[in-house]
Amino acid sequence: MIRKFLKKTFNIRDGEITISFFMQLYVFLIITILLIVKPIVNALFLEGLGADNLAYGYLLIAGTAIATTYFYNQAVRRYSLRRIIVFSLLFFAIAFSVLSLLYKLRVINAASLYVFYVISGIFAVLTTSQFWLLANMVFNAREAKRLFGFIGSGAIAGGIFGGYLTTILVPYIGNGNMLLIAAGLILSCIPLLSLIYRKGYVSRASRSGAAENIGGETAFKLVLRSKHLTYLALIIGIGVIVAKLIDFQFSDFASKAIPDADRLASFFAFWFSTFNLVSLGIQLFLTNRVVEKLGVNSSLLILPLGIAIGSLLFLTFPELWVLVLIKGIDGSFKQSVNKAATELVMVPISLEVKNKTKSFIDVVVDSLATGLAGCLLIFVIKALDLPSTYVTVIILFLILIWMVGIFKVRDSYFKSFRQSLREAIEHAEEPSGRKRKSPLEIGKRILSSDDAEQIVKYLGGLNGRKSRLLKAKILPLLEHPDDAVKIEAINQLYHYPEGTALETVRQLVYQKDDEVVFAAMNYLILHTSLNDNRIFDSYLNHSSDYIAHAALLCLAKEGRTNKKIAARYNLELRIELWMAEFELPNSEHRPEELSFLLESIGYAGIPRFLSFISANFNNRNPMIVKHAIIAAGISGEELFVDALIDFLKVKEYREEAIEALIAYGESISELLLAREAARTLRNDVKKYIPQVIQKFETQTSVRVLLRLLQSRDNLIRLASAKSLNRLKNKNPKLNFFPKSIFRFILTYSFEYRDIISCRKVIKSNFRAENYSGLSEDDKTELFQAREGLLEILDVQLSKRIATIFHLLAVYYSHKDLDVAYKGFKSEDRDTRANAIEFLDNILAPKLKHVLLPLLELAIIEDADVYQEILEDTDISFNRALINLIKVGDGNLRLPVIYLIQFLGDTSFSPLLAELQITAKNRDVRSFASLALKKLQPALMQKEENS
Repeated sequence: MIRKFLKKTFNIRDGEITISFFMQLYVFLIITILLIVKPIVNALFLEGLGADNLAYGYLLIAGTAIATTYFYNQAVRRYSLRRIIVFSLLFFAIAFSVLSLLYKLRVINAASLYVFYVISGIFAVLTTSQFWLLANMVFNAREAKRLFGFIGSGAIAGGIFGGYLTTILVPYIGNGNMLLIAAGLILSCIPLLSLIYRKGYVSRASRSGAAENIGGETAFKLVLRSKHLTYLALIIGIGVIVAKLIDFQFSDFASKAIPDADRLASFFAFWFSTFNLVSLGIQLFLTNRVVEKLGVNSSLLILPLGIAIGSLLFLTFPELWVLVLIKGIDGSFKQSVNKAATELVMVPISLEVKNKTKSFIDVVVDSLATGLAGCLLIFVIKALDLPSTYVTVIILFLILIWMVGIFKVRDSYFKSFRQSLREAIEHAEEPSGRKRKSPLEIGKRILSSDDAEQIVKYLGGLNGRKSRLLKAKILPLLEHPDDAVKIEAINQLYHYPEGTALETVRQLVYQKDDEVVFAAMNYLILHTSLNDNRIFDSYLNHSSDYIAHAALLCLAKEGRTNKKIAARYNLELRIELWMAEFELPNSEHRPEELSFLLESIGYAGIPRFLSFISANFNNRNPMIVKHAIIAAGISGEELFVDALIDFLKVKEYREEAIEALIAYGESISELLLAREAARTLRNDVKKYIPQVIQKFETQTSVRVLLRLLQSRDNLIRLASAKSLNRLKNKNPKLNFFPKSIFRFILTYSFEYRDIISCRKVIKSNFRAENYSGLSEDDKTELFQAREGLLEILDVQLSKRIATIFHLLAVYYSHKDLDVAYKGFKSEDRDTRANAIEFLDNILAPKLKHVLLPLLELAIIEDADVYQEILEDTDISFNRALINLIKVGDGNLRLPVIYLIQFLGDTSFSPLLAELQITAKNRDVRSFASLALKKLQPALMQKEENS
């Protein structure tokens, strides 16, 4: 009952309850101690030295914090966080015990009051800072967003308990004994800390200070190097100054109204506890809702806006009750909404950096801000002999700076999160941590290497800009010993001025390699000032077959657009004679000659020769088959389209088949759409169809790919989403119709939810005893079919989520979503959680509401959360199968139908009969027919019984 209440009210999930209570208890004790120590030390200080000396106390806290920072940083580098926390707790326990002894002996003087005022101030910031650093090591980003509010309520409850405890007990046992109680409570934190470590909850970071990963840089340099940390330190510092100024006004007015130290201590304790009581209500019932609704950054604005309103009221009514109100706003929201938001803003920072900088920000920045507040009071208020009401004017000015800093943090938070996620991914991909070289340096290294295959691959993917930058490395490759390298180098010459390397290319015409000769001759015709007639006159009747055949192929290529030159050199007759040579008995020709002939026929486009291309689709030589495919694409004839689509399924010919289909031009898009609509495409070719359409890189390509997204087929959808993503990356100026993309994302998200809901039912709601009447063979088949369906569902879900991410990359920033998707696919659970939190900062509210809970299902195992997020989880096993048939494509329907036939349940008969007739997928119709036959005996038995 309690567990369900906690889960429902505070969104605590399975496996989190114990650690959440441990952490809550720890911070409860810390703040309880603080609310015992602070009122007592403040009361003693005010009684002994007066409110006027508070400013000097602030300065001393700042100076002490700066002086001890060096030693603390050294400790962080050498020791684990656990040892540092234990040492800190022991130090404060001893210090407060000494203060208790001095108080009882009545030997406290001004110097000791300053010392213990500083110690209590350092205790307040250091122990809470260490706690939240520990919390960041225990919880990932998504857990922190859900649980920090609940855990933080422990701090507020500690404030209430400690304050009221002090109020009640001080009149009876005195300040000295209360300090001893505080020291005892500090010592009780040590075994609790050990329990957290011993249970293994601190597992998300190195338990030793990870400073070695960031060198010997000081915390100060790390803060300055990061804009996010700089702005965060700014808003924390401003917040502290404002709080101290408010505290000064509150203490000043209160001490004048209540001169007795014991009564003043009780007054402070009462109001501190009351403020914490209000804060507890906010923390329990508002913090999580506010942070989730407004976001982390907007939540930071609530505190300064509230103080600003209160300060304006104080300028009108400068009375104690208004200061109580302002102090209440500061005390209530600072420890609830503002504290949770501030700690969440630190989430993107890596633990290595956070371990070194968080205490610096919380202690040194806090203390410096405290000292600056003291300076303002000494050199402005006191020096000018201004009444304390003028402090309010300074507060309003600082709030303006505070709010500007929050808007700066809003931008840096997102950028820092993206960088942190990218570094986590890169660290997983490159554990060696080697520095990456620039793409240009990598290109120079490849082109200078002896690896011909790598050079060819690199040159093949080179664009014009990089080719021009690498010209000095590419030109020498024209004389490379490998012919494939020479060909690719010639292809790069088209990026340079006309006639570049002319003499070198002329010499390549006389090489003993058909491809090199053709590439060289083609370059001479297309990219030099040489006369075409001179080329053909010189080479068509050359004694070398290499040159003659290459010249004929060039003639066919030119003749495609220049019919006069084709007629002048009798292109048709030359091709016919060439074909006749191949048909002569005992004729021996190199495969390259046949390949050139096929391409020549393709360029010529003469109908009576096209059957020669089809005949060579079945040639035993793979090289000739490839050239037949290329020739079919060159011809642009529709009769080859289906054959080319079939070649997509063969890895050896896939690249040529894609290029051949692209050669048809954009008209191929409508032909491919028609075949997809008719469900004639095989599964093993579907994912390559959008690639063909994408290659045109036009607005029409976008429209066609959007039409493909309307397909029920999951493979087509995924491939289309990938192609749209690539297309936007290459040509972002195209119109990608964002409203349509948004609708597709929502639709696919709803389908994903339906499928995962059905999967849960199929996995957990299956009752074997319901099928006891089946034969043993059918039972075995049934169990195997169910397991097979679950495996297919996992594959389907994975592909659907990939489709959604690719579409998100089209709708939003490609770089951001690429980082998010890689993070989501990471094997590290925390990286996946951070990726989801990163998306939380990107997605529109409607998408966030629908999609993020579904993504979280991938990283949690909590039945109650499934029930909360998913709809229709109470549906029957049969209803889940029917829903899958409704929402699924052919690849999902088939295993569902296969499972149905072994259930022996005749209630599926009408659905199967409908599928047998209306399903567009031939395999679905066939499976439905077989399932009906399998259920026929059961149907007949049912009719007899009725």
